[in-house]
Amino acid sequence: MKPRLPLTVVSGYLGAGKTSLINRLLSEEHGLRLLVMVNDFGAINIDADLLAEAGEDTMTLTNGCVCCTMGADLYMAIGDVLDRDTRPDHLVIEASGIADPARIAQVAMAEPDLVYGGIATVVDGQTYASLVADPLIGAQIERQASVADLVLISKLTSPDPALTLRLGVQSRAAVVDLADGNALAPLLFGGVPRSIPTVNGRPHAPYVTWSSSNQILLDYDALLAKLKTRPEGLFRFKGFVADASDRGWEVHCVGPAVSVKPIGQVQVTKVVGIGLEGQVTPAQIGSWWLA
Repeated sequence: MKPRLPLTVVSGYLGAGKTSLINRLLSEEHGLRLLVMVNDFGAINIDADLLAEAGEDTMTLTNGCVCCTMGADLYMAIGDVLDRDTRPDHLVIEASGIADPARIAQVAMAEPDLVYGGIATVVDGQTYASLVADPLIGAQIERQASVADLVLISKLTSPDPALTLRLGVQSRAAVVDLADGNALAPLLFGGVPRSIPTVNGRPHAPYVTWSSSNQILLDYDALLAKLKTRPEGLFRFKGFVADASDRGWEVHCVGPAVSVKPIGQVQVTKVVGIGLEGQVTPAQIGSWWLA
């Protein structure tokens, strides 16, 4: 009989740094065979020396880890994992930035071959205070932290004791600042989680999403200029943008913050936008980007 597979959920609001956390975890020498299911496979950035094989939906690493995209039906995707001849040591699911992580954690209760390994929520240390004060999304962001077994503070160059205390009181969980550089595997998999939290019955604020895949080519200056004119209600914008040269750009925008990093050649520009309903529409996002 195969042992039950531990499931850990990585949560956090849009742009908090979940994918960066996954990248860092996969690059560590932890000796575990991990299977990581992500929403946006293309955002995972693995060093070429660590990458053994990459397909459209699955990426195999030389350290025994596997990374794959999360399908529309989570239960079917997990069923495929459990049917494998050789199971991984741990299953990690990166939740959508607007998801209630407790809802994904319920899978461990419904599937007898899984065992709950906890929820780890990533919090952007630079924006958390202002985001939780927002009347539309504040409760949702607080909820993601309050159900966590571990809270990880990102994007600070040095610890913020006041924020650490606030999050600890709010979540009653261990709080760790990622600036400390601690190994992630012991943090994520070494603790004993509380019981699986109940699903929040209150709906979060409605969101709109938009995506585009086309042959747009933009150099660095043109891309920055376009990003400066993005619609005010476009809270999250990310993707990969092609350049006419032999390089492309990895783009991340969260609120007013903009990050554009050079990467290898991008064949097709693929971008995604997310905003709050009533503040921006998919048509407005498309008109801006395609203008």
